[in-house]
Amino acid sequence: MVLEVAQFDVTDADAFLTAYRGAREVLSSTSGCRSVRMTRGIESPLRFTLLVEWDSVAAHEENFRGTERFVQWRGAIGPYFAAPPQVEHFEDVD
Repeated sequence: MVLEVAQFDVTDADAFLTAYRGAREVLSSTSGCRSVRMTRGIESPLRFTLLVEWDSVAAHEENFRGTERFVQWRGAIGPYFAAPPQVEHFEDVD
C-alpha cells in the first residue's frame, strides 16, 4: 500500500469543496484505490490535503492518472487551484 498526499491551495474554498464532493466518486471508484480522505487547514482555510491509499504507485498512475478519470477529476477541481498541487507518494516504515 502507498499513500498519495496531495496539497492544494485554492482560490474559493466553498466552490472547491462542492466540486470535490461532486467528483470524489471518480477517484474513489478507481481500481486500486483503497480510501480517500480530504482535510482542510485550520490556520490556512484555503489549503486542503488529499490523502489517498492506493494498492501501489502503478495503480495510481496507470488506473487513474493515465486515464479519462483524471481528466474528469482535474476538470472539476482544477479551476479552483491557486497554484499547481504538490503530490507525493509515501510508504509505511517499521
